[in-house]
Amino acid sequence: MSQARKTVIIGGVAAGASCAARLRRLDNKRKIIILERGEYISYANCGLPYHIGDVIQNRGALLLMTPEMMWSRFRIEVRTKNEVININREKKTVLVKDLNKNETYEESYDDLVIATGSSPLRPAIPGIDSDKIHTVWTVPDTDEIKHLMQKEGVNHIAVIGGGFIGLEMADNLIHAGKEVTLIEALNQVMAPLDYEMAQILHQNIKSHGVNLILNDGVNSFIEEDNKIKIELKSGKKVNVDLVILAIGVRPNSKLAKEAGLKLNERGGIIVDDHMRTEDPSIYAVGDVIEVEDFVFKGRAMVPLAGPANKQGRILADVLVGRNSTYKGTQGSSIAKVFDLTVASTGVNEKTLIKNNMKKGVDYESLIIRQNSHAGYYPGATPMFIKLIFSLKNEKILGAQIVGIDGVDKRIDTIGVAMRLGAKARNLKDLELAYAPPYSSAKDPVNMAGFVAENILTGLVKQAPYDVVNKDPNAFLLDVREPKEVLMYAIPKAKNIPLGELRDRLSELNKEDRIIVFCAIGVRAYTAARILMQNGFKNVEIYPGGVAFYKINF
Repeated sequence: MSQARKTVIIGGVAAGASCAARLRRLDNKRKIIILERGEYISYANCGLPYHIGDVIQNRGALLLMTPEMMWSRFRIEVRTKNEVININREKKTVLVKDLNKNETYEESYDDLVIATGSSPLRPAIPGIDSDKIHTVWTVPDTDEIKHLMQKEGVNHIAVIGGGFIGLEMADNLIHAGKEVTLIEALNQVMAPLDYEMAQILHQNIKSHGVNLILNDGVNSFIEEDNKIKIELKSGKKVNVDLVILAIGVRPNSKLAKEAGLKLNERGGIIVDDHMRTEDPSIYAVGDVIEVEDFVFKGRAMVPLAGPANKQGRILADVLVGRNSTYKGTQGSSIAKVFDLTVASTGVNEKTLIKNNMKKGVDYESLIIRQNSHAGYYPGATPMFIKLIFSLKNEKILGAQIVGIDGVDKRIDTIGVAMRLGAKARNLKDLELAYAPPYSSAKDPVNMAGFVAENILTGLVKQAPYDVVNKDPNAFLLDVREPKEVLMYAIPKAKNIPLGELRDRLSELNKEDRIIVFCAIGVRAYTAARILMQNGFKNVEIYPGGVAFYKINF
């Protein structure tokens, strides 16, 4: 009788726990051991900011699986506070330090899975080791921050970094009644968004009382008088009671590096589409690995929980001989930022420009403003959708959406269309569920497809969002009604209401570059078609209408 295979998994959170559970469902005889250096496994680290803000009040709700449950349900042995400190590839063993007993021991394996995840960055900034500076990554991190927040005098908290965790922390700290300063070294928050879409967030963040500081990095931290003084690159100083660092993560690949496994320049473990390293007995999954970028098929680091869990599942299949492969990461993500939802999938325009792709030659983008559901049904809220697509094959390259309601289902719809190879104009053909409380007869996703088709067929052209700055000689035409203009007038724009345009064409110069504005873009499109069919050859509509213009200017 052959001995059952033995799989040792280093790390028991997202990818590691997912792999272990799936592996047991597929192979009832295999010996499975999870070695986790921390105190907890399979916890909801994406929910930690919400526990800090008391949105999730029950701490236990974050603990999705315990070692005891893993054993009783799956007969998987979980050893918490057991840190792997060395991998011996020749002997096929790992050296483990039992942190409870302060003892080391060897554990053999047939298959080894590295699921060590990532850790928050703590750059070498003077003063960063202060006990008033914390990261949010584990359950103990959360416990410590909640404890400190309850202390008398801890009222003003600085969040360093405007990514997902930083924004969620700012949201939850305001919810907890704290004064918040958010500091971001870049000129925008939420790096997956393009600048003009991030501007919607900037406006919203400030409106909720956050002191938002952009384009200014931290120079040093100085502890004095029971406070932390943050000195910024600009020379500005901010005094706070507590600091939350949220400036990014790095892969926990030290073990792999010391074992001689290949890493990329950012420290990500290089694996194939079966999650196998160069060592046929060692696999890796989750934040610690390099993945294939779904859009360009290059290599990337994308630390997201969804892909990590899927990689764990795929690896379990591979370990029992199934031919499962990982088909790349497109970076679909979503976050709640106060009353807004921000989501993206695929690549942004910044990435395309960095890759020397030219707008209007290699790709095109569009921005539309649509309601979450039928406008005549109560509670409709606006959303802005940016769609980016190739001009060579019309494939969808990426999308970004910012709004209040219905953002999640729209980004998921576009993400699925991308994954299945749809062209941008194919979005108009999607038959999406409609009733007034949920959508419109022409869903926002359909509308993005309609506009994409109009651009591709030359019926319309959208101007860059910053056209007013880039081309001061462009003629600005506002086709809203006079009462709308009284409420908000675009500087230097000529107002000709849409209903009067046909009769007043003589007031316009056919040689000018004409940028047409309306409230959200629909009337501007009609006006552009009137102009183009009357001999005006250089006509563009302003994306997202006056609503979007006001956000960016």
